[in-house]
Amino acid sequence: MVIKTKHFPLPGETVLGGKFMMNPGGKGANQAISAARLGGQVTFITKIGNDIFGRQALQQFLKEGVDADYVISDPDNPSGVALITVDEKGENTIVVAPGANGTLHPEDVAKAEVVFKEAAIVLMQLEIPIATVQFAANLAARYGKKVILNPAPAAPLPEELYRNVTLITPNRSEAEALSGVAIKDLTTAEQAAQKLRAKGVAHVVITLGTEGAFVYDGSMAKLIPATPVVAVDTTAAGDVFNGALAVALSENLALDKAVEFANQAAAISVTRMGAQASAPFRKELQGLTLK
Repeated sequence: MVIKTKHFPLPGETVLGGKFMMNPGGKGANQAISAARLGGQVTFITKIGNDIFGRQALQQFLKEGVDADYVISDPDNPSGVALITVDEKGENTIVVAPGANGTLHPEDVAKAEVVFKEAAIVLMQLEIPIATVQFAANLAARYGKKVILNPAPAAPLPEELYRNVTLITPNRSEAEALSGVAIKDLTTAEQAAQKLRAKGVAHVVITLGTEGAFVYDGSMAKLIPATPVVAVDTTAAGDVFNGALAVALSENLALDKAVEFANQAAAISVTRMGAQASAPFRKELQGLTLK
C-alpha cells in the first residue's frame, strides 16, 4: 500500500500525502515475477494468507507465467503487507508485516525438493525465516545448484549459511551491516566485499543505487555503472535487479555482463510507480545501453 508524499513525516508528525496505490508486492514475489517477465522459467515457493490479498497474489502469479504449484495457503495467518511512502525524489520508506511469510518453514520447502533438483539457480531473500533460508541453501548445495541470496531486509546471517551461497547481493547498508565496513567509496566497497567473500561466498555484488553495482569475486573488482534515468519510485528496484541477475546468470552470461543486464532492468523499474507493476519485460531491454 503506497502513498506519495512531498517529504517523509518525522516521529509524531502527520503529513498530507498525495496519490494512493495498492498493488502486488513482496520481495520474493517481485523477484519471481521480474524473472518471469525477463524470460526465466520460474517456480515460486511461498506462503500466502487465505484472504483476498492471497487470492489476488495467486492469480497474479499464474497470469505472469510463474509456476505456483508450491504456493501454500496459510489458514491461520494473513498475507504479508507492506506500507510504503514515496517522496518527491522517488525514495521510499517501507514497513512490512510478514504475516504468512513468517510461517514458511523448512518442512514446506522440503515438499518442493524435486524443484531444487531441476533448477539452475535458487534465488532467496529474507522476508521468510532465516532457518528456512538456511534449509533451502543446504538443499540447493546438496544438488550442486547456484544460490543467490539477496540479504534484505537486513538481518544477521548464520556463518554456515555463507558457505552455501554462490552470490550475495546486498545494498550499501546491508553490506555495511554484514561486513562491519562503512562503504564510502570503491576502496571501502571492495573491503566490504572481501570480508563477505572471506565468509565463504564465491561472488559479491553490492548495489549502490544511482552509482551502479560493485562486483567482486577475488579476481574481478569493478563498478558496473547504473543506467541514468529520472526516478519516480525506487520501490522494488532491488528485487527487479535480483530477478534479472538470476535470469542472466541462468543464460550463462559472465557476471559483469549479467550485472549490466540487471542494472538496465532496475533502471526501467524506477521510472514507474509500484512494485511488481514496475518490472520490465524482456523486449523493453532490447537496445537499452549503458551511457
